[in-house]
Amino acid sequence: MSYLLDANVFIAAKNLHYGLDFCPAFWDWLVHNGNMGTVFSVDKVADEVEAGRDELSDWAKNHGHALFRRTPPALAAQFAQVSTWATSQQYTPAAVNTFLQVADYYLLAHALAGNHVVVTHEVPSDSRAHIKIPNACIGLGVRFMTPYQMLRIEQARFVLGAPA
Repeated sequence: MSYLLDANVFIAAKNLHYGLDFCPAFWDWLVHNGNMGTVFSVDKVADEVEAGRDELSDWAKNHGHALFRRTPPALAAQFAQVSTWATSQQYTPAAVNTFLQVADYYLLAHALAGNHVVVTHEVPSDSRAHIKIPNACIGLGVRFMTPYQMLRIEQARFVLGAPA
């Protein structure tokens, strides 16, 4: 199983549960699994992370090489499938327009092309003013889960070392 991470996974980890300063094991786990090809994200998510111009963007520049994959032109069919789904729903034109311009659109195309599981903190919503990743995943038949579900399935362990 391979996991495709939304920007909010990186941002929430840095801001809340797995700060770069106190939980380096989480970030090491991401790099290791990125190198193994089981955990990754896309270039548009990297752009969102880099826009923060903070310690997370520095980390991504220094350690995210295997994590952030470029979007190949070969995904044209998947982009068409995602945009067709979005425009055929009851979302407002502004919601569709925004969705087709942000990283979420790219995540879904990559997920469809590679049968990846999308990992996000977002939850489904009945709002017609914003397309949420889980709603798009459900509509397109793409599996999704929270970062905590991914960590449990992968049996990630962030264990303190021996006291110094």
